[in-house]
Amino acid sequence: MKLANNKVYTAMKSSLFKINYGQELRIGFEIGKKKKHVKAKEFVKEIKKIYEKMKAVLKKLQEKIKKYINRNRKEAV
Repeated sequence: MKLANNKVYTAMKSSLFKINYGQELRIGFEIGKKKKHVKAKEFVKEIKKIYEKMKAVLKKLQEKIKKYINRNRKEAV
């Protein structure tokens, strides 16, 4: 089962789940693997870095879309 939040989008090169929560979506259980908890400061730092990257990507996409939409638009008189 592929979830929308787990899908990696090509423009963002990340999943929505990772952007929101700073880690990949875990489906099911991983037996035998113990992960250490991420320190709060490192977690917040990583989330901020991801958000800044996504803001830049979305701004770039907005500019592309704006250019595409406005290519045939004429000035109002």
